[in-house]
Amino acid sequence: MSEHNSATEMYWDIELIRKYDLTGPRYTSYPTAPQFESNYKQTDWQHAVERIQDRSQRISLYLHIPFCDTVCYYCGCSKIITANHSHADTYLEYLKKEIQLKAQHINKESLVEQIHFGGGTPTYLSDEQLGDIMQELRSAFSFADDNFECSIEIHPQGMNKQRLHNLKKLGFNRLSLGIQDFDPQVQKAVNRFNSKEEVSSLMKEARELAFNSVSVDLIYGLPLQSRESFQQTLNDIIELDPDRLSLFNYAHMPHLFKTQKQINANELPEPQEKLDILHNSISKLCANGYRYIGMDHFAKEDDELSIAQQNGSMQRNFQGYATHNNGVLHAFGLSAISSLAEHYSQNVKKLEQYYQALDQDTLPIERGYDLNQDDVIRRDVISSLLCNNYLNFSELKDKYNIEFSTYFEDACAPLTELAKDGLIEFNTKELKILDRGRLLARSVCKLFDNYIKKSSDTKPRYSRII
Repeated sequence: MSEHNSATEMYWDIELIRKYDLTGPRYTSYPTAPQFESNYKQTDWQHAVERIQDRSQRISLYLHIPFCDTVCYYCGCSKIITANHSHADTYLEYLKKEIQLKAQHINKESLVEQIHFGGGTPTYLSDEQLGDIMQELRSAFSFADDNFECSIEIHPQGMNKQRLHNLKKLGFNRLSLGIQDFDPQVQKAVNRFNSKEEVSSLMKEARELAFNSVSVDLIYGLPLQSRESFQQTLNDIIELDPDRLSLFNYAHMPHLFKTQKQINANELPEPQEKLDILHNSISKLCANGYRYIGMDHFAKEDDELSIAQQNGSMQRNFQGYATHNNGVLHAFGLSAISSLAEHYSQNVKKLEQYYQALDQDTLPIERGYDLNQDDVIRRDVISSLLCNNYLNFSELKDKYNIEFSTYFEDACAPLTELAKDGLIEFNTKELKILDRGRLLARSVCKLFDNYIKKSSDTKPRYSRII
């Protein structure tokens, strides 16, 4: 077996993939967003904040910028498509008001160690607008001096070197470039355009400016993609040498995301072709200096994310995998989700409702969830499996005073089946996801999801695992 093939064969068993490649959540939270309750009051959020005020903590911030100049047909994000940039001025005034309203209740001694601007397209905002928001954040919160991360998602088209210089001056030190695919035909089919030359120039400049990390996003399963065409995109990406890479599975769900109706379903790759693209991608990346972190994520061997996984400190949150997670994420903007230890809250998804709530000096939150003890236990189990591929039963007992075989009795039989198939190692002491099971980790985690087991919903809510 060649080095190129051996790098991925440890993860790949086509028969098991076909058997267990069902649908399932991505578990950026547990319980997942469909369980959030709509009978939500501002006092629910205030009580959640009060419960964590006495903790010596560091916090994270997320800001959702929903605007885009043009629509990408595959997108399932909460977004507003408009070429009229004056709309952003109004939105930012309301965003600042939300920051001010929430900051009144947040412990002034808490230090912000992570900020992430997501979208939409955050760089839809001008440098002046971004600077205005950063100043608002600095006025409302105290920033940590050490390990401070400030990241922003970028659409490479329309970006230039000067903008990168300005972003660095504003305090951004991590960049995430949404590339998806370099093939011109695929780009036309999904209405997303950025050339290799544009991206190469940006990445070269980012390195000269000493950004801490540059990551790129790719999507497999898009219309007109083939193993051969995506191989060329991978070759180009490897040449660009990003620190991290995300390879997302395109889930065609036009019944949930209206913009996907503009994609010609007849042009989507056949299931086997899609599997071939993924198989080849894992092989190619692992043979060229990247570690498979889990789910859709890859990172260089010396990247902080790789190191965090190896030493057991890697965490998972609403942005995916993270080098650290303090358990407190305050989110601002349309549809943004906050995580406050054992509590989740989500803002309204319609702009008019967002403005209306803030005009009344109330928080624009429409739903949320208080975790019970069972939720906390299951969240811990799922997080451990997705981040560490491992669960120690004695540690679980010490922490929660439960016996694994009794508490999760209904999961033991299917876990035994997974063990017979070679996806996991399962005995009286531990549960370990083996290399051959890592692509299907979500199938393992579903066994601990109490809400999926209870659900009678027959509508397709989640994407396929692969």
